[in-house]
Amino acid sequence: MASNTGSAFDFNLFKRLLKYTNPYKKTFYFVAVAAILLSVASVLRPYLLKITIDEAIVPQDYNELTFYILLMGGVLIAEVVFQFSFIYFANWLGQEVVRDLRVNLFQHMLQFKMKYFDRSAVGRLVTRAVSDIETIASIFSQGLFMIISDLLKMLVVLGLMFYQSWSLTLLVLTVLPFIIYATRVFQKKMKIAFEEVRTQVANLNTFVQERITGMKIVQLFTREKEEYSNFKEINDKHRKAWVKTVWYNSIFFPIAEMSTSITIGLIVWFGGLRVIEGDGLTLGVIVMFIELSQMLFKPLRQIADKFNTLQMGMVAANRVFGILDTRSSIADEGKIEIQDLKGEIEFKEVRFAYVDDEEVLKGVSFKANAGETVAIVGATGAGKSTIINLLNRFYEINGGEICVDGMNIKDIKLKSLRAQIAVVLQNVFLFADTIMNNITLENPGISEEDVLNAAKQIGVHEFIETLPNGYHYNVKERGAMLSSGQRQLISFLRAYVSNPSILVLDEATSSVDSYSEQLIQEATDKITEGRTSIVIAHRLATIKKADKIMVMEAGEIVEIGTHQELLQKENGYYKNLYEVQFKAEEAV
Repeated sequence: MASNTGSAFDFNLFKRLLKYTNPYKKTFYFVAVAAILLSVASVLRPYLLKITIDEAIVPQDYNELTFYILLMGGVLIAEVVFQFSFIYFANWLGQEVVRDLRVNLFQHMLQFKMKYFDRSAVGRLVTRAVSDIETIASIFSQGLFMIISDLLKMLVVLGLMFYQSWSLTLLVLTVLPFIIYATRVFQKKMKIAFEEVRTQVANLNTFVQERITGMKIVQLFTREKEEYSNFKEINDKHRKAWVKTVWYNSIFFPIAEMSTSITIGLIVWFGGLRVIEGDGLTLGVIVMFIELSQMLFKPLRQIADKFNTLQMGMVAANRVFGILDTRSSIADEGKIEIQDLKGEIEFKEVRFAYVDDEEVLKGVSFKANAGETVAIVGATGAGKSTIINLLNRFYEINGGEICVDGMNIKDIKLKSLRAQIAVVLQNVFLFADTIMNNITLENPGISEEDVLNAAKQIGVHEFIETLPNGYHYNVKERGAMLSSGQRQLISFLRAYVSNPSILVLDEATSSVDSYSEQLIQEATDKITEGRTSIVIAHRLATIKKADKIMVMEAGEIVEIGTHQELLQKENGYYKNLYEVQFKAEEAV
């Protein structure tokens, strides 16, 4: 989809962007008509000035002078009205288009696989969704219609000039090819320059977003000096990209101004000679031609300037459409709508790789019966979390089959499947919102009363009530106002209140105080009761209560059994893991 960077303009991209104006055709046409009327009204002023000089000032006719002054005042008022209508509705149209485009982009991004977000910088995506789309609005407010208006004005100006004096018009046109050539070169150079500007803006946003998010790490490892140095380097590249655009502007606009001045000099010289010789040319015509020549060249300079705006908008549109054209969503081709599940889960020879040729799961097979709690243990990188991701279809498997209640999860509608599964992750994410909204996620099917009852059942109601404003306490970005244990408890309640058929739980408590850990253990017992649960176990208590324990090693299940069964295996993986990791905990 990416356009040719060296070309001055991508018409296919432009036509695609114009489709977003279809719901606002009346406004689009109104702005176009206002542009036409504006171009005609602006050309009337120098023509009336010519008549005023020749028919009122030179003959010294005061009545005629008063009449033409009033007439020019009326034309000026009309021009102001057209100008207002043009600017207001062109900007209104631009904002309507970018609103629709931003909604489409965000909706599209919501469907992306986790793999896409794994590989994409957050700052870059934010740049596309916010600043790039806002830049597209300038295509309509300052680019497209302004260029159309200027082109129309130039055509009307040329028509009037030829009508008044073809010889003076040809004189003016001798300078025009030079300006047109300079403008064309300028446009091409600016297209390339603005590509670089948008790239550097995205790089800068990405860097700043990541460093602000990870500021604790920066300060913990005293990386301030290094990150400051890195920022200066990236910021300097950003500056250089902008300076290049300033350089091209600094060359083009003085050339355009000089060309205008030369043209005025030629008009005064050639026209003055003809007036002196009595060749039928009047003083009013010369003054009019000076005005018209400026009106002819000024739009050219403005077109170049507006073309800069248009180019920036087109570069931004190219990047936004690049995301819209990305096909990275999970194929939702299932036909089965499920309202309730027994909760039987079966993996059949499942193979999966995040990166090609680097399998994370190597033919994993297991079955969790309805209502069972299955604990998964193993070293970091063994593939435990991958099982969670695949059950929810965050990623597509490379081989094998995953079934719930005997149905392949690919045959179930994606939304329907995920509505039956609740997940509590080790790294809890909370939005900058109230506790209530973080629990319900603004699901209209979950009332405040449901939340309060659920909180009391799993034993977290008292903890929430101790916070300022209770359930309406704003936890700020990423839940920064809560401890890790408190965030974990909120995520348990969020999972429980959705009443899932299957619960997936990564119940790490390595950085949780003993009181929170006790609450989490009680919450775990409550929410796993009576439903199928897959638990990545970090505590011996959870493991011992599990109906089945799966031991994973390097993407394979090496042992399955109960706690006691696995301890009976001589030199078994679980027995060794238990003696190293869990025996001390049991002794305590």
